Amino acid sequence: MQSETGNIQGAAAPPPPVVFTDAAASKVGELIKEESNPELKLRVFISGGGCSGFQYGFTFDEAIEEGDSQVVNQGVTLVIDPMSVQYLMGAEIDYKEDLQG
Repeated sequence: MQSETGNIQGAAAPPPPVVFTDAAASKVGELIKEESNPELKLRVFISGGGCSGFQYGFTFDEAIEEGDSQVVNQGVTLVIDPMSVQYLMGAEIDYKEDLQG
């Protein structure tokens, strides 16, 4: 897994803001192949914050905006905007397929 941030050369890279598991990267990679667009990245975001709390969302996006954090696993890029990353720090993005979904 690889995380991209602006670090000073020679300094140790900070840990990625989220854990993007191999299972999740593999499944996202399959979905991107189905879309026939290798430029797609998985964007994770948070919206809301009202009475019902935060809403977590996923969407495919071709763009990487200024300030976005990126985590790369198995050639698949997960992108998080600067506002959302502060609430997702330390989270794990995983994929599990079983009887419960």
